[in-house]
Amino acid sequence: MGDPALSRRGFLAASAAAGLGMTTLSACGGDSDGGSSGTTTIEWWNISTTEPAKTVWAALARKFEAQNPKVKIKIVQMENDAFKSKMTALTSSGKLPDIFHTWGGGVLKQQVDAGLVEDLTDRTKPWGDALLPVAREPYLIDDKVYGIPFDIGMIGFWYNKALFAKAGISAPPTTWSGFLDAVRKLKTAGVTPLALAGKEKWPGMYYWAYLAMRTAGAGALEKAYADKDFTGAPFVEAGEHLKELVGLQPFQKGFLGAAYNSPTGQAAAVGNGKAAMELMGQWAPVVQADAGKGLGKDLGFFPFPAVEGGKGALTEVFGGGGGHALRRGAPQAAVDFLKFFASEATDLELVKKTGTLPVVPAAESAIADPNIKAVQEQLKKTTGFQLYLDQAYAPAVGQEVNDSVAALIAGSKSPGQVAESITKTAKEEQ
Repeated sequence: MGDPALSRRGFLAASAAAGLGMTTLSACGGDSDGGSSGTTTIEWWNISTTEPAKTVWAALARKFEAQNPKVKIKIVQMENDAFKSKMTALTSSGKLPDIFHTWGGGVLKQQVDAGLVEDLTDRTKPWGDALLPVAREPYLIDDKVYGIPFDIGMIGFWYNKALFAKAGISAPPTTWSGFLDAVRKLKTAGVTPLALAGKEKWPGMYYWAYLAMRTAGAGALEKAYADKDFTGAPFVEAGEHLKELVGLQPFQKGFLGAAYNSPTGQAAAVGNGKAAMELMGQWAPVVQADAGKGLGKDLGFFPFPAVEGGKGALTEVFGGGGGHALRRGAPQAAVDFLKFFASEATDLELVKKTGTLPVVPAAESAIADPNIKAVQEQLKKTTGFQLYLDQAYAPAVGQEVNDSVAALIAGSKSPGQVAESITKTAKEEQ
């Protein structure tokens, strides 16, 4: 991932773009010293706004409170993009919530470099060290622990088996040319091939990132960030492949204005059988069922196809998971909550009720959904792993990736211009 230096300029620029003035920020941080009643209030920010996770997480907070009568958990939930914008602004202000969602990587590193995040290395031993190693990796910075995972997974294609059969597609494609052929067959059959939340930009980034991995190989995106140079031929080629896909007009009508998990968004389009595929993470089935009807047994999963002639392999994975970090100086009750959330009992509940992939090895036996098992099996075969680019990189660079790829999909930037724009921002991020 390179070694991104802290840039408050990047944070401030993003804050201004989001329209989040410092005077509008709510106070964060729990009552660490306890009030006159001796009760400690912990503020917990997360992005679990869809069911069943929203209800399950709230119940877990109440369960923790029952076990710890002198602790109160104040839950603050936000949609993905709103959360990112708010956290960028809070980081600029120098104050974070007691417990907050994190994907790790470069964003967490900037918060750590700013002195805003608690070092959990000693406070979470030995239970933290017992969690799945690949799940812990994004939260390790300079060999110190700054976050505790609750989920791990990967991005791949979720597809409607019935619509594939209608189009005469007997098996999921394993190559990019085969994928494009499948898109053509679906269109010929009168089926919308892909759903995309163009309004939110990050879902489109997945295509370019995976294509870059498949053309350049695992580690290329990390090296490009370290070198501050994305102008190499494989990255331009990734854009060319994406441009070819966009040229087939594969997305649902109005996709540029579509959100991800709204009733008329990406997940609902697939969950209601209006589109055959979406490129999304392991949480997709749950969101499809919450935003739409869900596909049940008609839902299938396959990894992102290989690009002919590329250096990448099907076993090289793009994805990540979710975790929690603490503000610096957070009370012991916040650490206790992380331990509770990372326990076998809690992980079993998350796996059974929300489809989360386990980070506690003993909870693996609870996976029942065949598609979630397919994701886990793919993860077990992983020979390379790349964290989401808008988290792996410094915020300004990650945002530029999202913006430039969105512009490519919308037809306002060329593949070469995408590579140049990302490179320019990476060089400016000092």
